[in-house]
Amino acid sequence: MDRMGAMQTLVRVVDTGSFSAAARALNIGQPAVSKTVAQLEDRLGVRLLTRTTRGLSPTEAGLRFYERARRAIEEADEAELAARGAGAGLHGTLRVSAATTFARLHVVKLLPGFLAAHPRLEVELILDDRVIDLVEERIDVALRMGDLEDSSATARRLASSPRSMLATRRYFERVGMPASPSDLAGHDSVVYMQGRHGTWRFRHDGTETSVVVGGRLRVSSAEGIRSAVLADMGLTIASHWMFAPEMASGEVCTVLDAWTLDPIDLWAVFPTGRLVSAKARAFTDLVAAALRSDAG
Repeated sequence: MDRMGAMQTLVRVVDTGSFSAAARALNIGQPAVSKTVAQLEDRLGVRLLTRTTRGLSPTEAGLRFYERARRAIEEADEAELAARGAGAGLHGTLRVSAATTFARLHVVKLLPGFLAAHPRLEVELILDDRVIDLVEERIDVALRMGDLEDSSATARRLASSPRSMLATRRYFERVGMPASPSDLAGHDSVVYMQGRHGTWRFRHDGTETSVVVGGRLRVSSAEGIRSAVLADMGLTIASHWMFAPEMASGEVCTVLDAWTLDPIDLWAVFPTGRLVSAKARAFTDLVAAALRSDAG
């Protein structure tokens, strides 16, 4: 049995969820896929797949085999790429996790050029504001903002963005602009539920001021924060990345600029215990360069 070929077949079956879809992806007949998986199960002495109402899914043993097989395939691809040199180009599938709003504003627009430069590469963009398990979700690189929860994670800092108190020009025309943090009590606030839950900290002349705002609207996603602010519902604290188009047009204005807020960092986080693939490195280099260009 071709061990690498068998691993590639099993990985494709798990990824696609069926023998027929895996056969189409591998450009071989479905009986050949079924036979390869059966032979692999016989050699290992364990059941790797089970049939469910949604198709095929890995057993516990199958999932363990799948994770290690996928890693072995990726490392073999990396070895070939290193031997051939950069001219060989990137290929395979790159799975990227990112927050929805950040990806919509700053990542998706980079993909046409990236894919055109690497015609043998596919990208799967998983959008979720939550922190997901990179190994379980088979993520190659995650773009995460703020403090990293796992200090042992393999990570690279890509860029940093200022954070400001902001709202639409229409909101300020209706309510007026706050002159100091203490004025925020008289304003409507849009609070990000995944942040500091309404505690906003400002620094001015070496001292820190904390303001607890009890905004009537609390939102669990950055996309919801954007929508509420752009609907003139109140002010919020956000990174400049989050409202870049509206700040450039003047629709959104910052206030209390003399009071500084901690900036927010963007990190590329890679699965612990795995080599960082060439495709993940190339993608993160692209994002970092684009953000530097936007900042400049």
